[in-house]
Amino acid sequence: MKNFIKYAKQIFQVGSGNFLEMYDYMIFGLYASIIAKVFFPNENHFISIVYAFGVFAAGAFMRPIGAIVLGGYIDKFGRKKGLIMTLGLMSIGTISIAFCPSYEQIGIIAPIIVLIGRLIQGFSAGAELGGVSIYLSEIAPKGLKGFFVAWQSGSQQIATAFATGIGVILHYYFSDAMMESWGWRIPFFIGCLVIPFIFYIRRTLEETPEFAKNQAHQIKKTFGALLKNVFQNFGTIIVGIMLVMTTTVFYYFISVYTPTYAKEVLNFSRIESFGVTVIISLSNLFWLLVSGYMSDRIGRKKVLFTASLLGIFISYPLLIYLTNNISFTNLILVELALSLVYGVWNGTMTVTLSEIMPSSVKAMGFSFSYSVAVAVFGGLTPAVSTFLIEVTQNRAIPGIWLTCVACISFVAVLIIRKKIS
Repeated sequence: MKNFIKYAKQIFQVGSGNFLEMYDYMIFGLYASIIAKVFFPNENHFISIVYAFGVFAAGAFMRPIGAIVLGGYIDKFGRKKGLIMTLGLMSIGTISIAFCPSYEQIGIIAPIIVLIGRLIQGFSAGAELGGVSIYLSEIAPKGLKGFFVAWQSGSQQIATAFATGIGVILHYYFSDAMMESWGWRIPFFIGCLVIPFIFYIRRTLEETPEFAKNQAHQIKKTFGALLKNVFQNFGTIIVGIMLVMTTTVFYYFISVYTPTYAKEVLNFSRIESFGVTVIISLSNLFWLLVSGYMSDRIGRKKVLFTASLLGIFISYPLLIYLTNNISFTNLILVELALSLVYGVWNGTMTVTLSEIMPSSVKAMGFSFSYSVAVAVFGGLTPAVSTFLIEVTQNRAIPGIWLTCVACISFVAVLIIRKKIS
């Protein structure tokens, strides 16, 4: 019982910052159509949305830089110090967007401020997720590493449910006009209010025993030496990117893009669009933890092969079915099926990625692989989906995007199958 309380406290302490990171990302994605009107006004609303999602993607492009700089800091000076730094930077980005005046008030300066805020958030997020995953893998008891690391993504699902839950409440009590005028800022203000609490509890983190054991050796390493080690293992980095592709594209589609997809493409109400995302985030949390635990019991390989094959064969047919049979029930069922793919895949993929990275550059290597995949594939998913639908006039076309990345991740599992259990 004593160990259970200890581990639960550590998971909460380290996961809280990850919660804030995903909360910030979610509220930007959830309110993308409103943010488009407030900061990127255009006579063509499609163009406004593309601009908004372009800024969203710009934050993702900063992740690889953050992964190298902050990931190197985490590998050199420790998990605790690095995670406090990422939280501080993340907070700056959140506050800048929350209090930014509209385009109507200050003109072109408004979208520039929003862009800078997103860039800072992306820079910090580049190492946040990797730092949390490595921390959890290093404190996990024997035989439960997959389950422990799954809580990294689990904290993100809790953040998603929280963010979208707030959205449902706001859209229930406030009209669309009120939300577009000022109500959309409330979730950002809430994020600002929880920052001091999360900062406090993260400062109480203890350094992991594994890093503490090698701390003297790691501090002596120069940043250049760490970077050299990463490039010496570039093949592993490439495989890591291929593994993360399914995680990030599926997540950004079912969680970040779904509210816009449901509202703008399938013509559901905002409450329905947000409501389905709450349901999906809870489904994601369930499957993530089940997958992490199952990977500890039956091995990583079996779980990864199963999830990637599901992604290949069901993604496009599911969206074809949904777009030909539009109803709220079918929207939920299709999203739940895609949630199964995402949750089962990511619950095992994350711990696998932490295990294949060299110990000397574990945080930097993990973070860089993850960040490149997010920047090139995940962060662009809302914009790519919007663009493909506009060009092809096929509302199910994002399913092809999902299928392609699942194929690439399947190949990655084939490459590393002899290195994993």
